Amino acid sequence: MAFRDDYAQGRPAGEAAAKAAPQAAATASATPPAVAAAPAKRKRPLRRLILLALLLGGGTYGAYAGHEWWTTGRFFVSTDDAYVQADISTLAAKVSGYLEAVPVVNGQAVKAGDVIARIEDGDYRLALKAAEDKLATQGSVIARIARQAEAARAQVLQGEAQIDAAKADQVRAAADYQRQQQLAQSEFAAKSRLEQSRADRDRSDATVKGAEANLIALKANVAVLEAQTKEAENLAAELRTAVDRAKRDLSFTVLRAPFDGVIGNKATEAGAYVGPGSRIAALVPLQSARVDANFKETQLGRVRVGQPVHVRVDAWPDRDILGTVESLSPASGSVFSLLPPDNATGNFTKIVQRLPVRVRVPEAVAREGLLRPGLSVVVRVDTRGLDESKPPAPIEPHSAVSEGTAPAVRTAGR
Repeated sequence: MAFRDDYAQGRPAGEAAAKAAPQAAATASATPPAVAAAPAKRKRPLRRLILLALLLGGGTYGAYAGHEWWTTGRFFVSTDDAYVQADISTLAAKVSGYLEAVPVVNGQAVKAGDVIARIEDGDYRLALKAAEDKLATQGSVIARIARQAEAARAQVLQGEAQIDAAKADQVRAAADYQRQQQLAQSEFAAKSRLEQSRADRDRSDATVKGAEANLIALKANVAVLEAQTKEAENLAAELRTAVDRAKRDLSFTVLRAPFDGVIGNKATEAGAYVGPGSRIAALVPLQSARVDANFKETQLGRVRVGQPVHVRVDAWPDRDILGTVESLSPASGSVFSLLPPDNATGNFTKIVQRLPVRVRVPEAVAREGLLRPGLSVVVRVDTRGLDESKPPAPIEPHSAVSEGTAPAVRTAGR
């Protein structure tokens, strides 16, 4: 020690030792041996007590931990690869135009039907007015054709009457010709009179044929007008569809919230030009909050739908939320990735896969708004009471799917 001090301070070796020797001798002469040994004897029992207490405490804690694991802990399956999720909806424009107003801000709670954005609707109102005017014009065309059809049907009745009159003349002319012919045979009638009666008969026959042909034409005209009426009505139906479309486009100039939620990720402001599909904001329904936990495949042997789950959010570590296993994913997360792995090629390295498990939280907890999508949580599934002799329940198809009808979109709390 003296040598190190001399070396560090640059003094010759032995100088520090020479100075320290008288001090050590004086200290030894001033302290009696019995007095120096007494504290050392008193410290030994204290150390033994401390060591014994530590051993006893460690043994007690170990026994308690072992008991807890045997009775409770071994039945729990946990993971910290879990996050809060929700049915987030991206609100986008359906029609193009300049934004007139966006009366919402990030973090604002809205109700279903509240206005999120307004697009200038002048052009769409004009389009609706033009479609309605075209429909009104077509209605007038249909009315005109209907009147023409009525006139044509009246002409058909007139043609039928003309045929009757022509046939009556035909009968009279035929009888007169027959009579003149008999008189001519008896030489009581002039030859000129016979020729005139023959001409009257032929003219009456031609008149009947002309009246019949005219009736056919009149009936054909009625059929044409009826076809024009049908065509005009079909065109009117197309114009009514155009009116409905114009009304629909006009309604799309006001973007409303489809359900209750909180506005987030607002992407635009008033005055900006938007087109179909342009994102306005995101709507987060906090009442549909749930937890998606990614368990290792080696942890899923005892996990079943309906088991209780203890959820502990990192943001509120002192609160224990009791949820329920709602469903297990039909495939691991890697299968749904953009580039799924292909283990049939190259060198193979086995990696434990993870399977998403959806955990439903109580509706009352979800409506508190504390569970925000993206928050990290720790999930512990309680598998006690599982009868391992029974296989997992088969997955039954949804009743609406089996019946061929599409199921309704579900949002928790609505």
